[in-house]
Amino acid sequence: MTAAAGVAFASPGHGLPFGEPAKASQATRTVTITMRDNLYEPESLTVKSGEIVRFVLVNKGELLHEFNIGTAAMHAKHQEEMAMMMEHGMLTPTGMNHDMAKMDHSKMGGMNMGDMKHDDPNSVLVEPGKTAELVWKFTKPAELEFACNIPGHYESGMAGLIKFTK
Repeated sequence: MTAAAGVAFASPGHGLPFGEPAKASQATRTVTITMRDNLYEPESLTVKSGEIVRFVLVNKGELLHEFNIGTAAMHAKHQEEMAMMMEHGMLTPTGMNHDMAKMDHSKMGGMNMGDMKHDDPNSVLVEPGKTAELVWKFTKPAELEFACNIPGHYESGMAGLIKFTK
């Protein structure tokens, strides 16, 4: 999902109950989100059902950060996956271990780790000093947050509400 430059790649039409990835050319609005060590600016966002938003994600912190759109339950599950990626060296506090991401993880720690990768269409990792984009179509109102699920970041307050308006 992420390229070395921090751009999220996802195929339109492969979505979640509340939305799906879209193309930048379809965006009706661009929102810049600045990531700092452990906060987002702005801290919340209002969207309309059907709106396509191009997120420009600027990491001005000294740590690796994630921008992930989901429900609180989705974030809780993803935090477990991110912790496993940190434990196995795929992620470091400041970046992604691209060589490690190419390895076969099917037997790591006696667990089935074959699917361990960061490629969800609603999420992108952004290394310090880098900028990334994620384009999302909000198809159905839901109780959503944007959050960083790197271990300790969500708990430190790195999450924001996404509110729907009519």
